[in-house]
Amino acid sequence: MTKTVIAVDGAPRPFAGAPYNQAIRTDGLVFCAGQVALDPETGALVEGGVAEQTHQALRSLQAILEGAGSALDRVVKTTVFMTDLSEFGAMNEVYAEYFTSEPPARSTVQVAALPAGSRVEIEAVALT
Repeated sequence: MTKTVIAVDGAPRPFAGAPYNQAIRTDGLVFCAGQVALDPETGALVEGGVAEQTHQALRSLQAILEGAGSALDRVVKTTVFMTDLSEFGAMNEVYAEYFTSEPPARSTVQVAALPAGSRVEIEAVALT
């Protein structure tokens, strides 16, 4: 079993001192850490609502997957964490733009809070 740490510039790096990586590639799979709506260049939370934040989280996941030799169309499972499920429709509209054909299995849960005050966080498992 091989284990490769994935680190790319097109997505936010782990918070200083935080013991996790953007992703791990092993045995034909890529396990991506949850991505919140941080701008990878500034480290700041993107402005706007849940739609803008969903776009940024998915752009970050896309960059990580590409850095791991995968892509969004190879994602088999996502988990979406939201601070307010009443915004599910807006998140889902954006999500559908990124997963247009044979979307992955998905769980969506409401949580009390997310890092950096984000409204949404998305993690993914993909094939390489």
